[in-house]
Amino acid sequence: MRSVIAPQGDVAATDSASRTLVLGIDGAQGIVQCGPNAEAVLGRPPADLIGRPAAELVDDGSKSDLEGLLEAIIAGQERRAVLSVRRGDGSTTESVVTAQPLVGGGAPGSPAGLLFVRVALPVSERYQDPALMRRALMDDPLARFGASLDLDQVAKGLVDVIVPHFCTTASVLILESLVAADEVHSESGSAVLRRIAVTSDDGNPAWTATFPVGEVLIYPEGTPYREVLDTARPVHLPHVDVQLAGDIADKWRRGPVGLLLTGVSMVLLPLIARDTLLGFIACTRVPGFRKFDAYDVEIGMEFASRAAIVIDNARLFSRERATALTLQRSLLPNRLSAPSSVEVRHRYLPGSKLVEVGGDWYESIALPGARVALIVGDVAGHGVRAAVTMGRLRTALHTLANLELPPADALHIMHELMIELGEQEPHFATCVYAVYDATTGTIEVASAGHLPPLLVAPGGLNDFLEVPPAPPLGVSGGATIESREFKVEDGSLFVIYTDGLVENRGTDIDDGLARLQGVFGPDSTSLPMEDLAKATLDGVYADHHRDDIAVLIARLSRLPEDRCATWTLPADPAAVRRARGLVRSKLDEWELGDLSYTTELLASELVTNALRYAPGGPIELRLLLERTVVCEVLDRSAALPRLRHATDDEENGRGLLVVSQLAHRWGTRRTAAGKVVWCEQIVPGVDPDPSEPVPTWPGENHHRE
Repeated sequence: MRSVIAPQGDVAATDSASRTLVLGIDGAQGIVQCGPNAEAVLGRPPADLIGRPAAELVDDGSKSDLEGLLEAIIAGQERRAVLSVRRGDGSTTESVVTAQPLVGGGAPGSPAGLLFVRVALPVSERYQDPALMRRALMDDPLARFGASLDLDQVAKGLVDVIVPHFCTTASVLILESLVAADEVHSESGSAVLRRIAVTSDDGNPAWTATFPVGEVLIYPEGTPYREVLDTARPVHLPHVDVQLAGDIADKWRRGPVGLLLTGVSMVLLPLIARDTLLGFIACTRVPGFRKFDAYDVEIGMEFASRAAIVIDNARLFSRERATALTLQRSLLPNRLSAPSSVEVRHRYLPGSKLVEVGGDWYESIALPGARVALIVGDVAGHGVRAAVTMGRLRTALHTLANLELPPADALHIMHELMIELGEQEPHFATCVYAVYDATTGTIEVASAGHLPPLLVAPGGLNDFLEVPPAPPLGVSGGATIESREFKVEDGSLFVIYTDGLVENRGTDIDDGLARLQGVFGPDSTSLPMEDLAKATLDGVYADHHRDDIAVLIARLSRLPEDRCATWTLPADPAAVRRARGLVRSKLDEWELGDLSYTTELLASELVTNALRYAPGGPIELRLLLERTVVCEVLDRSAALPRLRHATDDEENGRGLLVVSQLAHRWGTRRTAAGKVVWCEQIVPGVDPDPSEPVPTWPGENHHRE
């Protein structure tokens, strides 16, 4: 049976730049069915095609490709090719031909499959059907690019839809304040605009060269571009003649504009959302195509009004993201500190543009006695609230570190703080807190719901430390927070990180942890820290759903033995004089004799204080040469001394006052055996502040989104 068949909507082209003919092909490769639009597509009536071999559809150069398509139908496969199809007047036209088999086809007289022949419309016929234009602009395309919240992607999707369905060339311009994620003001003609997308399909590269993407400009008065900004209404120019095109080019002082706009039809569509002008879309049809009419303007404005909503949503998202990112960066540390024997590097990357900013943070805080606190945390959630909570936690934890609380005690206080914050708004966070002592080569680690730290020994062995598990900060119930102490080989690497580094949507977290172990292989302890930091982030930039990433890498080395001296003194008043002699001898050995008098006085006051308030046990005196000279006295009493001012008739109570006046800094901390009272003296010619600005790395600004 031979008949005329109608094109099927799911395969026929839905755009206004092409037209599709559907042909039924039988097992003998003959045409047995033909769509009614054969005359419009190929200039041949259906009766002229039915009964003819399919090979007569194409010229000699395309016959072999057509045979491949027909063989695919017999084999039950779908295939596509570009062929030169013959027209009724003897000419040929390039066509996209798709072969599609039919299930159960091939019976005598019935088609075994279908050929869909898609040809480009003649120039004179494009944009003739307004219903086709409306459907092409309003259906799936808007939903497709409207799903993105990235401004650049939205603009690119917008111009790719409007060209070729509505015009041959289009560009999107929006207020520069919008691109900068600022609030949009009621600016009009003199507003600064940025062109964020341009495309054309007429094969002329001059469009993108004359109207470049990323250009920031103010349109001159007396041009149609200024008019659409002043009136916030569409500007319709059915035909731009030579004089008008030259006038626009002269006022703009851009000569190529006159050549491009001569003879075109133009419409400028304002983008208005919530009664605010965001920018406009410039649409042109080059000579030879149907000129814009009033109905085209109506269709274009309907599209522009919907596109403006999408752009406004992207603007609001960009502004909130920029606010959160700025807030978070202001709350992150701008200085890292550590003992001279410890080298620290960090990396921080905000989440990708498809993910809101999170609450990751990091810390490296030098502590008295050649110790350092290393911290990484992650507040659950994203956005401004997560950044604010991160700032609160970081400030509190920084204070607790300076109070020299043990890691487990500090995290317990943080947990109580998160419980209190959760009464106003639910919050929780994970955190790992470690304190490394460069004099003993030990590190004490506590974790609250965080991923395990990685310790890399100089021999090449690397493993995740088994820290006692505890629930995240702010989560009631569960195990208490405990710490564990580990012995660290000299020169080992200690790596703490947030979950964004090791997990994403496409891989299991165990694979991410294995990748991290692979980065810190057998030779990693001998590599430069910058190279290690760079390798840690390899491969994460391409993940468009990447969460925030914070990484802290520390090379842990012990303080040289000749920079540390420890003595045990008896609980006897004579120990004070012995302490002075020991301090004097060691300072002479370090060639710091100028500090002898003051340091001897400080040591004697600290030892006297220990003898008076912690009787009954030996006293330990320790002298450290780091960036400062540190004098420490350890006794067996857990009671911490406090500074007070003695009255004129009191004989005691002035020791710590003397220490506070003579020392650069002083303080106390509890230990498992009692307490330590310490003070620091400035070494001449050495900066006592070990803090250094957070180092930057090549390409850092590229990743500051």
